Amino acid sequence: MNSKNYAKTNIYLGNVKVYCEVILNGKPPLVLIHGFVSSTYTFNQLIPMLEKHFSIIALDLPGFGKSEKSTSFVYTYENYAKLVAECIDYFNLEDVCIIGHSMGGQIALYTARIIPEKVKRLVLLNSSGYLKSANRLMIYCTYLPLFNLAIKRRVRNKTVRESLQNVFFNHTLITDDHIREYESPLKEENFYKSLVRLLRHREGDLSTDQLREIKTPALLIWGEEDRVVPIGIGKRLAADLPNAQLITYEKTGHLVTEERTEDVYEQILIFNGMEINT
Repeated sequence: MNSKNYAKTNIYLGNVKVYCEVILNGKPPLVLIHGFVSSTYTFNQLIPMLEKHFSIIALDLPGFGKSEKSTSFVYTYENYAKLVAECIDYFNLEDVCIIGHSMGGQIALYTARIIPEKVKRLVLLNSSGYLKSANRLMIYCTYLPLFNLAIKRRVRNKTVRESLQNVFFNHTLITDDHIREYESPLKEENFYKSLVRLLRHREGDLSTDQLREIKTPALLIWGEEDRVVPIGIGKRLAADLPNAQLITYEKTGHLVTEERTEDVYEQILIFNGMEINT
């Protein structure tokens, strides 16, 4: 991207080095949050389109992408949400629209709970929902020596292409760039240690009662062929969130940002009260 407003930077949030892609142009702010084992690359097709209408902060969550694979950060959704809130303060943002994909959607919901006065809207793309925390036996196992090596073997049991085929409905859209971007963090040893810590500390997703407390307007966008977070989760979230609407697309998988880029872009504009042809 060649925009004069575009910058890649590392900042410290919660004592962790966090990689951000930043476009500050005086327009309404978006904060973009990726999902599990992903990065800001999730939004690589959307960002150049959204830049015409919004300021943008896209961040790699600790443990993922180009951010620090910290072995001291406590990987909970609550702490991720606090980190996003700190990021919003760092860039002096108000009336923010948060866009979260998959696990990032759950983190967006947590963020809306802790700083409702700053989060104006939520866009949840194939958001995770209703997952429980790991069971006690699994949590105990995370303390075993070399457990991170077991996680590494499990992650690498599939090739990156095979993993991408699970999130794309249309496999012809998978490129060498996708494989390179998603493969890069897997080469870092601390990546697997951070996954272990996430497995150990991650609390469950927000409950129905907690979701019903979130009054922030929410747009839910889903691929009907999502094999990671099925459409039923989207319908349930739309029912539990007091001010939500759900839009679905046929022949679309989990990575809706790649398979329905133009449609997602247009829905974000409409949801934020903007004209599509502006």
